[in-house]
Amino acid sequence: MKPIKLNIKTKSQEYPILIGSNLISNLSKILKENSIKFENCLLIVDKNISKKFISKIKKSLNKKKIFIFYFKANEINKNIDYINKILDFLLKKNFLRDDCIISVGGGITGDISSFAASLFKRGIKFINIPTTLLAQVDSSIGGKTGINTQHGKNLIGAFYQPSLVISDTFFLKSLPKRELICGYGEILKHAIIANKKFFNFLNKNKSKILKLKSPLIEKAILQSCSIKKKVVEIDSKEIGIRKILNFGHTFAHAYEATLGYSNKLNHGEAVILGIKTAAKFSLSNKILSLNEFKLIENHLNELNLPRDINKFFSKKNLKKILFFMKKDKKNNTNKINLVLLKKIGKPIYNLHFNKEKINSYLNKELFK
Repeated sequence: MKPIKLNIKTKSQEYPILIGSNLISNLSKILKENSIKFENCLLIVDKNISKKFISKIKKSLNKKKIFIFYFKANEINKNIDYINKILDFLLKKNFLRDDCIISVGGGITGDISSFAASLFKRGIKFINIPTTLLAQVDSSIGGKTGINTQHGKNLIGAFYQPSLVISDTFFLKSLPKRELICGYGEILKHAIIANKKFFNFLNKNKSKILKLKSPLIEKAILQSCSIKKKVVEIDSKEIGIRKILNFGHTFAHAYEATLGYSNKLNHGEAVILGIKTAAKFSLSNKILSLNEFKLIENHLNELNLPRDINKFFSKKNLKKILFFMKKDKKNNTNKINLVLLKKIGKPIYNLHFNKEKINSYLNKELFK
């Protein structure tokens, strides 16, 4: 199948996303076709990535001087200490601004790599090779970078666009089902906030997509990326409409932080729980109809996706969940800023709620 090319055009930069299989074997050709030049590159690699994939990448970049920084990718390690280690490495190896950082891993690796790239000499070339479905359809697009602190998730970061994104579906074949479900959660979110027709496509083909059946998986990735592309091109800095991409995420980030970013609930699963929570909160506030809510709920049920927060939390966690929701970076008042849903394909953003109302909702509706 011929690679699909999707161009992202923001006010600060234009760059391509390539979607296809076994693209990493042709990196030199891809770089040349996209006029990307550098002498030295640092591969920041998730330790879980197979050595055979890294060998393929090194072979394809045979005329470049390559350094490798292995990173144990988890939310706990996505911190300022690792940023300093990467920057120190670049300085010791005498990297120049015209050189390049290449991220090879999921969203966490991409977040920390792109943030380091934005800081080094006020900006070094950055190429993202996302290896998870979640990263391919979400975090690799739009230029958000960030690290975590004890105060919450992604509270320190910058907007920094890559020079190139290579979404190689070949990586997906090595992923466990849990990781594929996490990526599917973001695909589903994009459909819910932007395109009822795409939601219906997912309803019809969801099981085959999770089995990576071609061309359905490529179509799902392309459509999901196209939705985010359209939003990011209008609003690259999240001043207005880009906020709709946060549907479910205010709840999700609080859930992750409450559990200390443990393996009990990873990011994609938290997003799926957040989608369910936000949809039900929309219903309880008479914004979303029962019929539309049931479409979403049935979709989650049929795939047996994570959907009941009382399996992860109890009432004793409520105070902590609300604490992290209040700390969320999207809040610009003393209230909690949420994206809710009027109907599938029609989100509403900049809705502000006091913590007492959310506390009451979580208490009554979700911890029965």
